[in-house]
Amino acid sequence: MGRNGKGQAKKGGRIRRLFTWRKLLGTFFVGCLLVMGAFYVLYLMVPVPTANADATLQSNVYKYANGKVLARTGKINREIVGLDKVPLEVQHAFVAAENKTFYKDNGVDIKGTARAAWNTLTGKGKQGGSTITQQYVKNYYLSQDQTATRKLKEMVIALKVDRNMTKPEILAGYMNTSYYGRNAYGIQAAAQAYYGVDATRLTVDQGAYLASVLQAPSQYDWTSAGPEGRKLVEERWSYVLDNMVEEGWLDAGKRAGMKFPAPQKPKAPKGLSGQSGYIVEAANQELMRQGVSEEDLKAGGWTITLNIDEKKQKALVKAVDKQLEDKIDRKGDKKQATVQAGATSVDPKTGAVVAMYGGVGATEHWTNNATRRDYQPASTFKPLVLASAIDNHAVTQDGRKIGLGTVYDGTSRRPVVGSPIAFAPENEDDRSYGPVTVQRATNSSINSVYAQMIVDVGFAKAKQTGLALGLKDGPDFGEGPSMSLGVMTASTMDMAGAYATLDNHGVKVTPTLVKSAEHKDRKAEPVKSIGERVISREAADTTTKAMQGVVRSGSGFRAAGDYQAAGKTGTSENNRSAWFVGYTPEIVTAVGLFGEDANGNQVTLTNTINPGRANGGRTPAQIWGAYTTAALGGGSDATFDLETDGTSGDTGAPTPTATTGSPSPTASSSASEGSTTPTQPTTPTGTTPPQPPTSTATAPPPPTTPPTKPTEPTIVPTPDGGTGIVDGGRGGQ
Repeated sequence: MGRNGKGQAKKGGRIRRLFTWRKLLGTFFVGCLLVMGAFYVLYLMVPVPTANADATLQSNVYKYANGKVLARTGKINREIVGLDKVPLEVQHAFVAAENKTFYKDNGVDIKGTARAAWNTLTGKGKQGGSTITQQYVKNYYLSQDQTATRKLKEMVIALKVDRNMTKPEILAGYMNTSYYGRNAYGIQAAAQAYYGVDATRLTVDQGAYLASVLQAPSQYDWTSAGPEGRKLVEERWSYVLDNMVEEGWLDAGKRAGMKFPAPQKPKAPKGLSGQSGYIVEAANQELMRQGVSEEDLKAGGWTITLNIDEKKQKALVKAVDKQLEDKIDRKGDKKQATVQAGATSVDPKTGAVVAMYGGVGATEHWTNNATRRDYQPASTFKPLVLASAIDNHAVTQDGRKIGLGTVYDGTSRRPVVGSPIAFAPENEDDRSYGPVTVQRATNSSINSVYAQMIVDVGFAKAKQTGLALGLKDGPDFGEGPSMSLGVMTASTMDMAGAYATLDNHGVKVTPTLVKSAEHKDRKAEPVKSIGERVISREAADTTTKAMQGVVRSGSGFRAAGDYQAAGKTGTSENNRSAWFVGYTPEIVTAVGLFGEDANGNQVTLTNTINPGRANGGRTPAQIWGAYTTAALGGGSDATFDLETDGTSGDTGAPTPTATTGSPSPTASSSASEGSTTPTQPTTPTGTTPPQPPTSTATAPPPPTTPPTKPTEPTIVPTPDGGTGIVDGGRGGQ
């Protein structure tokens, strides 16, 4: 052997001595100790952070009474649910899909992490972590960045989380924070997005699909995937179910019979357009009155089940569309565009608001016409005056008990007697009726009768009855004779509640939108919708009897249908609002029309829906009748169970009389709201009709020469700081 050979031999020997197996093993162990030490130091140094900004964001979910979703609000479509809301087999499907050793491991799986990286590189689907714990940590505490630093933090935090949290808590966190596609975050939103059900109703095959879609949400969405995507997701679905069988979580026979559960097509998110926005805002306001703060609602996570009946809600919208919207031109006619409609429908036995109409659409007209409280309810307040008279055992100025048969003077612009405030209201179309019973005065909405009646009852007592029935106090609710014409303000919900209390025989009904409101951390206390008795049954039932006459043969005849009904029309000063509020034994509904220009100012409804005044006995009553018929399934055999004083006011139809200077009655200028066959005058023009045998007989006769044109009413202060109309205005009809 030459020198080269000897040199090579020496060199090889030195290398062998340098890299002996003992030295290599020692170096390996030292390296491992260094790595372990470094990892331990890292473990001590890296804290478990607070949740990232998006992890806890949720939507609020608003549901119809039947459980169907009405709307969702919030930046992220997520509704966090407890694991108890997810079937056990569905839970197992997620574990089988992502981490079969989940229940046994310590939160980190080195092999799994390597496998996840390999799958990502080979195009088999991106995986965020090899264990469910790691993926939960990434979703909840960290970001979606694919970096070595983030991955290292993920592993450290996963170890800590696994020590401090239970496996069910981790699994619930994982299922609630994962993104499933279709803008759905969390298992509950995913169940709704893909199958239209709550998570609690998911089947195991559906759960296996949702667990599969997590791997590649856009690629694995069955309805939009191409052939390759569908093939891959079916393979993934089968893989999940086979793993479940292998782990003993699914019966092999059941697995063999399963077919792929194709999801439904994507649907537009349930937003706040149309009536949804009005209902959601009204529900939020109710919850805030119950102690849920606005900040709590904005944070999300609430599941709010409403009393809104889906079928009745659709029926109400259809009635408004058919009786109003289809007959006017909002875009081409500025006058017709000023007409706003609002309505509230209530179950008088429970107080549930079963339907609400807030306007043409929340995104077009945000003010909710069902809950706004800036228009006068007009003559729909008159029944409350009657109820107060009977409840308080009121008598006329000459001492006669007030009932449906009590006779009053129905002369137009007749000054009231016994009031410290002068008041002489004009009847509709300035018609005089002469002696007339309370029943007939109610049927024909005679202002002069009710103005005297509220004097006889007492302003304070009448107001107290109105408040007890559900109206709200305010600076416009002054005590004076003009109260009888409904010159205060009220919403359709207020009036529906007041009439529901009458329908409920005098036991207080508070209209309630929210059936239940639940958050994972708390529940909201629902409104107590049925309260105590606020007026006597005799007062409530006698008032109901009076209003039956309004529908049967009075100004509200257009609301009649195949059901027993009671109700009252109302048309406010200057025709700025027109109402019909009525009820059957089963349902109470208030319908209002309001004149409002583009700047939010109140304007007249005259010559908008129809030529002349837009009376409550016309379009509002027609909307009410169409809706009630549909809500009752075409009609109802239910009857009012009334306990009245036994008196009747049906003593013959009143004879309207035109005062001097007023036009002769015609078909288009009727004596009462909704009348179609007005009676010709029988009293000579310019004379005073016979006075009834009451204290009002001593009142001065009506003026013989009325103004040449209606004038604005003169407002005078009432003793308590309110206001009253002296003369000249039409008042509520």
